[in-house]
Amino acid sequence: MSDAAEEKEKRFEIWCGLVLAVFAAVLAVTDLAAGKYGDDELIAHNEKNGAYLWYQSKGIKETLVEGQRDTLKTLVEAGAIRPEQLPAIQTMIGTLDTDASRYGKEKKEILLGSATVGQENWVQDVGGEMGKVTGAKEWEAKASVLNDVGDLFDVATFFLQLCLVAGAISLILQIDRIRWTFFGAMVLLGLAGAAYSVRAFLAVGAIG
Repeated sequence: MSDAAEEKEKRFEIWCGLVLAVFAAVLAVTDLAAGKYGDDELIAHNEKNGAYLWYQSKGIKETLVEGQRDTLKTLVEAGAIRPEQLPAIQTMIGTLDTDASRYGKEKKEILLGSATVGQENWVQDVGGEMGKVTGAKEWEAKASVLNDVGDLFDVATFFLQLCLVAGAISLILQIDRIRWTFFGAMVLLGLAGAAYSVRAFLAVGAIG
């Protein structure tokens, strides 16, 4: 092999190695982020399920209170309550009415979140603090976005891995035309993977 050919070979190996290193770094970052946001998706699903269970427990309490209230109202309307007991029963009905209304508001806040219902409708505390409820619908939306983000990271990883394979093949080939074909494939696949990775990061940024 002539000196010129050796110099050309060396330049190709240097450039190919540099491009491979860049896309390998992108793949490493993408894999790291995919793992992190995959864990975040699991957390979001668990929080969503917990919020719906919380919502259902409030619904059960609301139903029981409403049942007690309606039963007392029926007894009053039917004249089954002695006159001297009416004030106490009416007070009890009022208390049950208030409780039912509170449970209804708590359900709404648990379902939609404190930020959505507004400060005037905060009735449910978290750790003694008001306005801290993340709603079931909010967790559901976050889990859905993170699921889409996971799909984008998967596609990015697929393209980047193919990119590295194409680059490795280009390094061991001796025929210029085929070698440059694989080099071009490496660049195109790497750029495609990087683009999907950026899309995934932007999607995550949209949900904070």
